[in-house]
Amino acid sequence: MIDTIKLDRRAFLVGTAAAGAGFSLGFGASPAAAQGAVPEVNAWVVIRPDDGVVIRIARSEMGQGTLTGLAQLVAEELECDWSKVSTEFPTPGQNVARNRVWRNFSTGGSRGIRESHDYVRQGGAAARDMLIRAAAAEWNVPAGECAAANSTITHRPSGRTTTYGKVAAAASRLQPPGEIALKPVADWKIAGKPLNRLDTADKLTGKLVYGADIKMPGMLTAAIKACPVVGGKLGSFDAASVRSMPGVKHVLAVDGNAVAVVADTYWQAHLALEKLPIVWDKGPNASVSSASIDTMLDEGLGAAQAFVGNRQGDATAAIAGAARRIEATYSFPYQNHAPMEPMNATALYTGQRCEVWCPTQNGEAALAATAEAAGLPVQSCDVHKTMLGGGFGRRGRSDYVRQAVLVAKQIPGVPVKLLWSREEDMTQCAFHPITKCKLTGALDAAGNLTGLHMRISGQSILASLLPQNLQNGMDPVVFQGLNPGGAEGQFGYDIPNLLIDHAMRNPHILAGFWRGVNANQNALYVECFMDELARAANQDPLEFRRKMLRPKHRVVLEAAAEKANYGRAPAGRHHGLAQVMAFGSYVAACAEVSVDARGALKVHKIVAATDCGVAVNPAQIHRQVAGSFVYGLSAMLYGECTVKDGAIEQTNFDAYNVMRIDEMPEVETVLVASGGFWGGVGEPTIAVAAPAVLNAIFAATGKRVRDLPLVKHDLRRV
Repeated sequence: MIDTIKLDRRAFLVGTAAAGAGFSLGFGASPAAAQGAVPEVNAWVVIRPDDGVVIRIARSEMGQGTLTGLAQLVAEELECDWSKVSTEFPTPGQNVARNRVWRNFSTGGSRGIRESHDYVRQGGAAARDMLIRAAAAEWNVPAGECAAANSTITHRPSGRTTTYGKVAAAASRLQPPGEIALKPVADWKIAGKPLNRLDTADKLTGKLVYGADIKMPGMLTAAIKACPVVGGKLGSFDAASVRSMPGVKHVLAVDGNAVAVVADTYWQAHLALEKLPIVWDKGPNASVSSASIDTMLDEGLGAAQAFVGNRQGDATAAIAGAARRIEATYSFPYQNHAPMEPMNATALYTGQRCEVWCPTQNGEAALAATAEAAGLPVQSCDVHKTMLGGGFGRRGRSDYVRQAVLVAKQIPGVPVKLLWSREEDMTQCAFHPITKCKLTGALDAAGNLTGLHMRISGQSILASLLPQNLQNGMDPVVFQGLNPGGAEGQFGYDIPNLLIDHAMRNPHILAGFWRGVNANQNALYVECFMDELARAANQDPLEFRRKMLRPKHRVVLEAAAEKANYGRAPAGRHHGLAQVMAFGSYVAACAEVSVDARGALKVHKIVAATDCGVAVNPAQIHRQVAGSFVYGLSAMLYGECTVKDGAIEQTNFDAYNVMRIDEMPEVETVLVASGGFWGGVGEPTIAVAAPAVLNAIFAATGKRVRDLPLVKHDLRRV
């Protein structure tokens, strides 16, 4: 299927809130769960007497549309009335109590739908089967003579009908089916359709509740500062100097490296914290700078030892015997997540129990952090997930949850909302990793690429956050989009002699999962260098790639190029291409730009082609492509975090800019849904935005940009 669309540009539900009005259909109901006011058969669907359908979604919603997409999959198998569907979040505590019936609560890596589509559909299908059997038993007819559609069950021979709400109680007492057959994609009526999002209206009216919106009786609010240098500690602070300020209730040390002021309101806490004299012990990292980090990365480019991620043939020999040798070094800076809603969490600790309300991308990790900080068993804790005001990978960490619990633990029985300032949010980040890449290509006399060595020097996210996941010291995440095969991020080119390796160099600044992760710089390195190689071989960049690209990679690149009229740009405009496989999807872009005599860049249009296999909501895919370009192009234009005296220098949007509406290009998305696999859509296309534009800039100016952001460069034609 190929589809093309153009894009120009708060009721808090938790746990079993809706279950009191109906019943739940799901798998793995525990005896404890069955003892509640409403008997539960499984976890996924709540049917109210008025036929309202509440679908439980374990994954987080941060603007990417997971709630709607997963609800579509459940509703498709349930055969319910979509106009009556709403959603709610179960809690990770409920998940623990019910033997992880909802499975994974983590939302990242564009995995929300592609990792849970099977079992959420099974939940809907099981519910439909039980509703049908309940109606059949009431009518004393064989279930095989009954069918369900639009929340109505019909006995086909007699034409008799009933609604889901009327048979819900009876269905709740039935056993789920032993075998569940899922509908073929070709028969979908709700899934696969460009339906409106379920949360849009509530966003527009302010009804949705985000973490920063939480209010509770007797609640206090905390502002916090941690040592700005990673590895540093809290030395001392003069609490007495601010205790008499309006609203201030407590001044507390937190976790050995931070201090919090707790007050009646956030602004009172913030003002007192700003006036609080604090002495930091910044530790051994206080002398680190961007220059010293750069020296570390440069050393890695020529190091003898490196982890090999992809090897084929003998790249060293091919390069040594090449008719022409082309070499270039690229770099990619630290990037901040900078979600519009700063980190926050509300905690209530009583000594016997601790509960947290927060926006998190990983409810189970937040629950673990809560229990550890509270010093309580997991069974005595829970986390109530809110909507997220942006995540981009940052809310996969639970450092802010830990802080909130440690503050609340010092004020038992009082709910405390911890809200980070923008400056704290931007200083205490785990940043997009900083890397450099030296690429060396071998061209034969006919201009064919016979060998390529790609040496990456820089940070490992796993070494920063999840060292237990390193594989014999190697970080496989570094090689996103560069792998020799597999379903996640295959290298797109068939080159006879290839070596891609990584010299791990880890500064003290934490690296984290930033939307698009390592595919961002890897696609930039590969695709910009492919453009360089094509120019050196005096070949058209599209034709040069076509000869080496694997089939699905080639299809999306050709689809983007064709829709963009590649090579036939209007006068004064120029095209640039890029492609990558990331997060299980194949994506490509063709950018159309102009650069005037003053060096001012205008990105007029980007055509993006995406093959994610199965498309659950085409309209949402188009929105995600456009949204990813906002993020990727902002990083390309302005995004850079620098280090001075061991700390990040950019602490607010005055120093860390993002693109404005008038800078946003027209986005046209070509959806190439080839079927047979489930790929992600929230992150892959970020990776092709920057290289496509950079290649178009070269076509327009003859200038090759190898380091970001663009704001540092003079783009006037050479």
